[in-house]
Amino acid sequence: MAAKGDSIVREIAGRQVTISSPDKVFFTKRAQTKLDLIEYYEAVEEPLMAAMGGRPTLMQRFPDGASGKSFFQKRVPKGAPEWLDTTIVSTPNGTTSNAMVATDLAHIAWAAHMGCLGFHTWPYLAAEPAHTDELRIDLDPSPGIEFDDIRSAAKLVKEYLDELGLVAFPKTTGSRGLHLFMRLIPQWDSYQVRAAAVALARELERRHPDRLTAAWWKEERGERVFIDFNQNAPHKTVFGAWSVRARVGAQVSTPFRWDEIDGIEPDELTMDIVPRKLDAEGDPWADMYGAPNDLEPLLAASEQDRANGLMDAPWPPVYPKMPNEPPRVAPSRARKD
Repeated sequence: MAAKGDSIVREIAGRQVTISSPDKVFFTKRAQTKLDLIEYYEAVEEPLMAAMGGRPTLMQRFPDGASGKSFFQKRVPKGAPEWLDTTIVSTPNGTTSNAMVATDLAHIAWAAHMGCLGFHTWPYLAAEPAHTDELRIDLDPSPGIEFDDIRSAAKLVKEYLDELGLVAFPKTTGSRGLHLFMRLIPQWDSYQVRAAAVALARELERRHPDRLTAAWWKEERGERVFIDFNQNAPHKTVFGAWSVRARVGAQVSTPFRWDEIDGIEPDELTMDIVPRKLDAEGDPWADMYGAPNDLEPLLAASEQDRANGLMDAPWPPVYPKMPNEPPRVAPSRARKD
C-alpha cells in the first residue's frame, strides 16, 4: 500500500486501486472509515464474488457517508480507471447506460472509494443478458409487521418451494426484510421469471391469506407480508448479498442458512461481525451455485392461473402497459373515477 498525497494506492485483485481520503468516516456509530469498508470487502471476497461476480451493478453513492445524501448512478462516471469493465443496460423505456460490471474485487473497491454504499445487482450475467439466472423473492414488511412475521413468511415460502422441488437461499436485506434467492438454469428471460414470481406470490396468498399477500396496491395489503413479485420485472435490481447498507451501524445484507432463521437479528450483522461469522461458519450459499433450479413448476402454476381466468398482476408505473395487465390504478381511485 503506497501513499499518494491524501490518497493511498492499494493492490487489489492484481490492479492498482487509488483510494482518496481513506480515513473519511462513512459509518458514524463506530467511526468506521472508507478504508474499513474496503477492507471488509477484502475479507468477504470469495462469497461476495460468487454472489455478484460478472453482474451489471447499479451503484448507490453516498459521498459523505451513510449519514449524508445519496444518488443512484447507473452510468460509470468520467475519470474511471481504464481497466473498469462496463456493459450496456437499458431502462423499460429504452434509455441505455454504461453500468459497471462486478468483474473482480478491484471493481468493488473502486466503487466503495467512490462512496458506493450498497451494490444493486442485475439478475443476469453481463456476458449473457438474455437469460435471467436468479429469481429474487422479496419479503416486504407492511405497516404493523414485525421481523418475526417476516421469519414466518420465509418459512412458508420454503415449505411451498420444497413441495415443488425448488431451493431458495435466504439473506437479510440489511434492514427490515428478507430476500430469498433462487439460482436458475439460464434458459428463461426476465418476463418468464417475473411470471413465475407472480404465480408464487398468488399461490402463497391463497394458502395463507391472513399472513401473506400478493396485493400490489398498498391499500389492499393490510397487516400481511407482501411478496414483491415486481422485483423480478425486467431491468430491476436488488440489493446485493454481502453489501454494506448505508446505515450508521454498517449493517450488512447477510446470507445465512435456513437453520439459523429463528436466531437471525439483522441489526446485529454488521461490517465488523460478518467476516468473523464467515470465517467460523463458511459461505452459507456455497451449495447454491452448483445446483440451479428448473423454473418449469412455477411457470406451470402461472399457466394454470391464466387458464383460470386470472389477468397479469400490475406492473410498476415506469413500465409500458403490458399485455393482459389489469388497469394500473389503485382500487380506491378506480372507484372514485
